[in-house]
Amino acid sequence: MLKIEDLRVNYGGIEAVKGITLDVPEREIVTLIGANGAGKSTTLRAVTGVVKPASGRILFNDEDITGMSPDGVVARGITLVPEGRRVFPDLTVLENLKVGAYLRKDNLSKDIEWVYDLFPQLKDRSWQAAGTLSGGEQQMLAVGRALMSRPKLMMMDEPSLGLAPIIVKGIFDIIKEINRQGVTILLIEQNANVALQTANTAYVLETGIISMKGSGRELLNNEDVKKAYLG
Repeated sequence: MLKIEDLRVNYGGIEAVKGITLDVPEREIVTLIGANGAGKSTTLRAVTGVVKPASGRILFNDEDITGMSPDGVVARGITLVPEGRRVFPDLTVLENLKVGAYLRKDNLSKDIEWVYDLFPQLKDRSWQAAGTLSGGEQQMLAVGRALMSRPKLMMMDEPSLGLAPIIVKGIFDIIKEINRQGVTILLIEQNANVALQTANTAYVLETGIISMKGSGRELLNNEDVKKAYLG
């Protein structure tokens, strides 16, 4: 579904991504793990069109979307759950969900109910200001808002960041359920243990270069990965 070919991204004079190639097959969960500064978030920003690659290609369903505008990327079925959740704190839960559907002109009611089925807590807080939600509830809202664009591919940047372990388990259970319902997922996650347990395929990104690839289970059992990322 998503193919990244020899992608290079520069920030000023610094090469943040140094020619990576990876595939995200349809209906799978693919994860990128690596230390801070490895180039994981930069890769997602290049896919979304927020940063322009220096070279390489990004293909989505065989269409070249390299350097496409962010709204064009969303219109093709790619959405991003950003690091830090970034909900609109003064808008209600329902208003935040509707913002996620800003490119749509059709009726939203079925998709709002779908999000509420996935996250019953949000339905109970539908008219509550998003800024008053707990961290876990804000993460649920960020995921729900991303789903409102009816994505074919949902990219997630550090969904477990700052959350208690029991909340993280709930979020990842929902990620797996969303995938079972047909949404392909590209996941960036510093909690390598939970990411590798969840993913079909995993890549290790180190200083802008992919150093390892395998199934989630293979990397979970790899001694080098254990030493570097699993403690």
